[in-house]
Amino acid sequence: MDCQRDQWAGTGSGALFLRILAKQFGSCKQKKPLPLPLPIHLKISYMSYIEPAPIKDRENPLESMMKRFDLAAQILGLDESTYNVLKTPTKQVIVGLPITMDDGRVRVFEGYRVIHSNVLGPAKGGIRFDMDVNIDEVKALAAWMTWKCAVVDIPYGGAKGGITCNPREMSAGEMERLMRAYTVALLDIFGPDKDIPAPDMGTGPREMAWLMDEYSKSHGMTVNAVVTGKPLVLGGSLGRVEATGRGIMVSTFAALEKLKINPYQATCAVQGFGNVGSISAKLLAERGLKVVAVSDISGAYYNENGIDIEKALAYRDGNKGTLAGFTEATLIPADDLLTLEVDVLIPAAKEDVITEDVAHTLRCKLIVEGANGPTSAKADAVMAERGIKAVPDILANAGGVTVSYFEWVQNRLGYKWGLDRVQRRSDRIMKDSFERVFQAANKYDVSLRIGAYIVAIDKVAQTYKWRGGF
Repeated sequence: MDCQRDQWAGTGSGALFLRILAKQFGSCKQKKPLPLPLPIHLKISYMSYIEPAPIKDRENPLESMMKRFDLAAQILGLDESTYNVLKTPTKQVIVGLPITMDDGRVRVFEGYRVIHSNVLGPAKGGIRFDMDVNIDEVKALAAWMTWKCAVVDIPYGGAKGGITCNPREMSAGEMERLMRAYTVALLDIFGPDKDIPAPDMGTGPREMAWLMDEYSKSHGMTVNAVVTGKPLVLGGSLGRVEATGRGIMVSTFAALEKLKINPYQATCAVQGFGNVGSISAKLLAERGLKVVAVSDISGAYYNENGIDIEKALAYRDGNKGTLAGFTEATLIPADDLLTLEVDVLIPAAKEDVITEDVAHTLRCKLIVEGANGPTSAKADAVMAERGIKAVPDILANAGGVTVSYFEWVQNRLGYKWGLDRVQRRSDRIMKDSFERVFQAANKYDVSLRIGAYIVAIDKVAQTYKWRGGF
């Protein structure tokens, strides 16, 4: 990847749904792994309201994240010993969880928790319930969280957890028993000063409430700060639901300012109309950007005069969560949204949508990555050659973990912040983080993506050495 050319270059379903996906994306072909001893298989499916994490690159399972990580380490001149420490998890736990199912049978589920690093502070990372969860995936996700927290200067290390199960086929009672068993099995791992879980794929505020309750019962007192992403009545934070979308809005305006693009004359297309995409579109439209296209599972919707996002949200919420049949815009093929001639493109739906081939057909000036890993590594070089700028996911969608941190702080203080304070402080962190990444990209004459990795790796490496190193 030639990142020297441009300092901004960039990141229950049924059989019918599976056939649609297969037709759209084709099959995955594995290639030979990189020769370096780098973190392994990266895979994630995008869900709204989760902490960002790495994904499976259909071109190569390691390429999208690890090529960038390795390049940043080389630019920093990271010595071999520090490199080996940063890529190796601090702790890995695998547990068997016997659960009585509703039909009386006992099934044993396998659960995982990996702490990649606790150099910067207690570990932080989500818990996912999914059939594809495995120890290799969780190790990769935990490493990603280390860099995510470091780039926004949050005093957390990275962690991740999961249980191999299908939550769509489980009752609420089975889910509760499973989460409580997982919590009991990891009582010596979790803790407000050790490892702080959060929602991820297949989990949400309900599951975090169960975790908090089980942990609290074992300690004989209420311990709100052991987990984030809780319901508001149990110590959750105001502003958490919209935090990721708000961070994308802040990142977009920061990038437009650097590019000298007038936001009041700019157009925008948003792929994905779930939690992240819809809130991003709403906040951007409120501040003057003309959102001309949005999309969801039903297709893409285009209106050259701008879509009324409030109407689109109301329609979606009253139409079983989909935009199907929305008449305020023209239905176009879903893939066409990515190649519209707009100033800003926000991929906020799925991973790996901007491949090398797609990068050749892009007509936007700026990409702000709302989803996790929407841009493949091979697309970076194409975008650099074509002068297309990108704010990487590791920076752009960090608003979620930032407000998760605020939730933990409020729980520790025993004092709840108002929405204005949460938003003001999260906006400042996002702006400051963008500026640090931008300065690093300028200093080393690399893309914002590599600049973000440089900021994160340098922070963790320096902290490690100051604490005593090896």
